[in-house]
Amino acid sequence: MQLITIVETPKNIPDISHDKKLLILGSCFAENIGTQLKQNQFDVDINPFGILYNPLSISQSLNDIILKKIYTHNDIFEYNNLWHSDMHHGSFSNNNAKSCLGNINNRISNAHLNIQHSNCYIIITFGTAYVYYRKNTDKIISNCHKQPERFFDRKKLSSHVITEIYKPLIKRLKNISPNIKILFTVSPIRHARDGMHENQLSKATLLLAIDELCHEFPDVAFYFPSYEIMLDELRDYRFYKDDFIHPNSLAIEYIWHRFASAVFSSKTKSIIDECSKINKLLQHKPFHPNSKDHQLFLSQTVLKIELLKKKYPNLEFNFDIPQIGIEGLL
Repeated sequence: MQLITIVETPKNIPDISHDKKLLILGSCFAENIGTQLKQNQFDVDINPFGILYNPLSISQSLNDIILKKIYTHNDIFEYNNLWHSDMHHGSFSNNNAKSCLGNINNRISNAHLNIQHSNCYIIITFGTAYVYYRKNTDKIISNCHKQPERFFDRKKLSSHVITEIYKPLIKRLKNISPNIKILFTVSPIRHARDGMHENQLSKATLLLAIDELCHEFPDVAFYFPSYEIMLDELRDYRFYKDDFIHPNSLAIEYIWHRFASAVFSSKTKSIIDECSKINKLLQHKPFHPNSKDHQLFLSQTVLKIELLKKKYPNLEFNFDIPQIGIEGLL
C-alpha cells in the first residue's frame, strides 16, 4: 500500500562524484545539502557569499566570482558598530573593516578557482522571486543587516527577467568550464512574510524560470524537485520545525536520500557508505578519552581512514580526527 504521492525525479541529472568541484549557492536549504555533501567528503564550497535567497543576488555573486572581484572599502559600510556588505550574509560582518574584506575576498578567490575546474558542478537553490533594492543607490541587496525597511524598495521578479539574466551568465560559465553542470532547485522553505499566496506566486515564478533555462541549455542546466518533494511527499506538519515553515532534520534527511538516489552512482554511494561509517566512529564520545582502550579505538579509526585513502588514491579525504592523544598515530 502506497500512502504518499511520490515525486518523480528527472532521469537526466548528471552524476555528482567525489572528483567534482562543487560550488553551492543559495538559501538555507543549499546550506543543508552542502553540509551533507561536505560530511561525506565531497570537495564542496558552500555559499561563498553566505546564504542568498533571490536569483539576482545569486547571479551577481556568480559574476563577482567569474571576475574574481576584489572588494574594497567602497564596497562595505558601517552600521551598528559592524562593517557589512550589501552582497553578503551577516556571517561576513566584522567590527574590523580589514578582516571583513579579507574574508570576503578569500572566499571569492577560492570560488573563482573552483569554477575554472574541468569538473565544476554548481548547485543553485532559489528561495524567493522577491528582491530588495537600496533606495539611495538602486542597487540590489542580499541582506538588510537589520537596517530599517524605509531604506529599501521591494519588487517581485518575473520569470522572463530571471531567464534573461541567467542565459548570458550560463554561457559565460560554459566558456570558462566547457563541461560545467548546473543543478537548480527551489527551496522548500516557505517565505511566510510575503504572505502564503504571494509565496506560491514567487515559487511558481522561480519554477517557470528554471524550466525555461533547462530547455534552453539541456546539456548544462538541470532541476531537482526538492520543493515538490516537501509539498507532496512530506506534506504533514510533523516534518516541519516548530515555526511550521522550515523543514526539520527528518525532512532534510529524507530529501537528502531522494537527492542521493538521483545524483549518485553506485560507486559514489559505496564511497559515501564508507565515509559514513568513519564519521560515526569519529563522533563517538568517550567517557575516558585518555584511556588505552580509547587510544586503541582511535588508532583503528585512523587505520581505516588510511585504508580508504589507499583504496581511492585520486580522491582527497579530510576527516575531522580528534587530536587528543593521537599525534603519534598520524
